[in-house]
Amino acid sequence: MHGRDLKTETLHLLGAVAGTFLYAAGMNLFVVPLNLYSSGLMGICQLLRTMLANVFHINFGSLDIAGLIYYAMSVPLMVMAFRTLGKFFSFKSFVCMTTMAFFLSVVPIPQQALLSDDILTSAIIGGLISGVGSGLTLRMGGSGGGMDIISLYCIRKKGSFSVGKITLAVNIVVYGVCLFVFDISLVLYSLIYAAVYSLALDKLHVQNINMEVTIITKTESHFLEQAVLKEFGRGMTRWDAMGEYTKEGVKVLYIVLSKYEYYHLRRLLHQYDPHAFVVAKEISGVEGNYLKKLL
Repeated sequence: MHGRDLKTETLHLLGAVAGTFLYAAGMNLFVVPLNLYSSGLMGICQLLRTMLANVFHINFGSLDIAGLIYYAMSVPLMVMAFRTLGKFFSFKSFVCMTTMAFFLSVVPIPQQALLSDDILTSAIIGGLISGVGSGLTLRMGGSGGGMDIISLYCIRKKGSFSVGKITLAVNIVVYGVCLFVFDISLVLYSLIYAAVYSLALDKLHVQNINMEVTIITKTESHFLEQAVLKEFGRGMTRWDAMGEYTKEGVKVLYIVLSKYEYYHLRRLLHQYDPHAFVVAKEISGVEGNYLKKLL
């Protein structure tokens, strides 16, 4: 756990589970009644559900089995990536995947959409609720499986891997099939839902935003460096310098980490040197030996 206490991790896990409930609520209350289709792996699962119902004439009653299909497809992905992702992250993700499949199965699906006379508003509200839920799950260090697992696994295996390209390819397949099979208006509303979902998720999912942090401190930096290495698994670059005004010796520390990790770095800084001078800014990209991660 990189030094994080059990109480904090338990609260993070509960927050991640709450996120899976919000995702399921947004899907079942606003998206599924309108027969809209999500992006990514969930979209593929929805298409499989539709095929089973329409082609093979399997009646599932009021149960939307897309969540169960999603769970069945995500578990093998988790097993494949277990060693790469780490035991603790895999455990949290497995819990989140399980609770998400459970909530998708038990949250009641209305016979008619709550806003049946306003499909656009339903798509936007559903995208907001589901996106906030997924973003909360990711922010708490968990994962709902699916594309999150595929993307992180590929990033760990090949640092230059583009998550955007594989996500775009999957979405082209999903909405290409929808465009071929269904009415174009359904595809357009599904795209609106997916766009709002992505925007809401990105606002909460700060792990995918990289930060460049420079710290100037007058205290001994060795203990701070060791704490950062232990908690985040990241090293820091250090050099000696001198303040031009005070003519006093200082330590300059440089580190690149996610915005999520930066919030915890501030806590460590307050503990080791509350008077440190810190400059932090978001950066567009990092090349070289830099570990990308979701927590």
